[in-house]
Amino acid sequence: MTPLLIFLSFLGYTILVFGVTWLTTRKADNASFFNGNKRSPWAVVAYGMIGASLSGVTFMSVPGLVGSSGFKYFGVVIGYLLGYTVIATVLLPLYYRLNLTTIYSYLEKRFGFWSYKTGAFYFLISRTVGASFRMFLVVNVLQIFVFDAWGIPFIATVGIFIVLILLYTMKGGIKTIIWTDTLQTTFMLAAVVISLHLICKDLGLSFTGLVDQVANSKYSKLIEFDWHAKDFFVKQFFSGAFIAIVMTGLDQEMMQKNLSCRNLKDAQKNMFSFSFVLIFVNLLFLFLGAALYMYAGSKGITLPERTDDLFPIISINHLGPLAGLVFMIGLISAAYPSADGALTSLTTSVSIDFIGLDKKDHLTERQKKRIRYSIHVSFAMVLLAMIVIFRAINDRAVIDKLFTVAGYTYGPLLGLFSFGMFTKRGVHDKWVPLIALGSPVICYILSANSKVLFSGYTFGFELLILNGFITYVGLLAISHRQTT
Repeated sequence: MTPLLIFLSFLGYTILVFGVTWLTTRKADNASFFNGNKRSPWAVVAYGMIGASLSGVTFMSVPGLVGSSGFKYFGVVIGYLLGYTVIATVLLPLYYRLNLTTIYSYLEKRFGFWSYKTGAFYFLISRTVGASFRMFLVVNVLQIFVFDAWGIPFIATVGIFIVLILLYTMKGGIKTIIWTDTLQTTFMLAAVVISLHLICKDLGLSFTGLVDQVANSKYSKLIEFDWHAKDFFVKQFFSGAFIAIVMTGLDQEMMQKNLSCRNLKDAQKNMFSFSFVLIFVNLLFLFLGAALYMYAGSKGITLPERTDDLFPIISINHLGPLAGLVFMIGLISAAYPSADGALTSLTTSVSIDFIGLDKKDHLTERQKKRIRYSIHVSFAMVLLAMIVIFRAINDRAVIDKLFTVAGYTYGPLLGLFSFGMFTKRGVHDKWVPLIALGSPVICYILSANSKVLFSGYTFGFELLILNGFITYVGLLAISHRQTT
């Protein structure tokens, strides 16, 4: 597969994205950017959120994880159902009742200024880091297979993507992303299905035959019963539930899409339908991972050191040009949403949470738009810098990095929202930033020394729950009886 063909695929997808952008931004204003004018069809939002939730992380890292842990990651996915149910029945009604543009403004209403800024700040950190991880994964592959051959440096490749994302999100924001996310979902799922078909064909198996072989292989282990293990099923399940709550329900990027629906009922329909479909989609990616490892074994292919590289190596080097083209189109479709939703939500958070653009009635629409544009460009530059730095230090599976970071940055958000929703007590607002800072530090110390302190116990994704709990206890310690 030649670099030129890959580049033409990239160019074709880019033209398609800009076509959607033109259709969705003809009458866009600031409200379109922040909440899509509250007119987004719930079914379109649900379908697009599947791709946005998967991104390049699931596309490459989840199949690679199967080699070391089998299907045990599915315990996390099953836990998602519980988490999404909490979002639909608890968080969304709260957000719609308060008519929020950014979800962190709830913290100001509930606790005060410093709690509000702390919540928004942690979102900025977590989303900037997370988006950088996701975009790095997909852009790095394109760099290796296309731009390195043309002598184009990595920073220039990232710059090209950032500029393109700026151009199509600058005006329409969330109104545009709702529709471009549907492209990502479609192309990513098509890439998986076609890849599985080609693997079956090359191995001389029917699809049901491949299912039988995977089911009887060492890769299909679903449940880990050893409670000391990092992927013990009970830990995986509850970690998945809390990951869903914080990385969707307490995340401005994901909730901004839900809040663009016409009403609460539509947003809830979106969340329930999205959650059930996502279960089967993640199972499909795990199944693909097992198929890739079995294919590598049958063909005598040496496994790569980085499990993230398994899918691209087999698709591009061993399954033929069609598989390589399909993989690249799926990867390219994952590259854009890895940053566009993050860029839009980061701009929204700074505009509303820190600058208060929605309250500056003395500014004209044009002046507000100019401020928003400058914030948008600034965050694009931050993402570019983070991606370049991450490439220099990357040494582990990206999905593990993503959830590890989330365990530290989303934990204080989990504690803040939980305390606000499940107690009636107030807090000494000025001390909240210290509590939110101390909790991740304590978690890091416990995690680094867990085998010594807890008889061989190893923390997994449940570190997020511990982080939130410590924050909750800290807030309880500085709380007082609410007088109003």
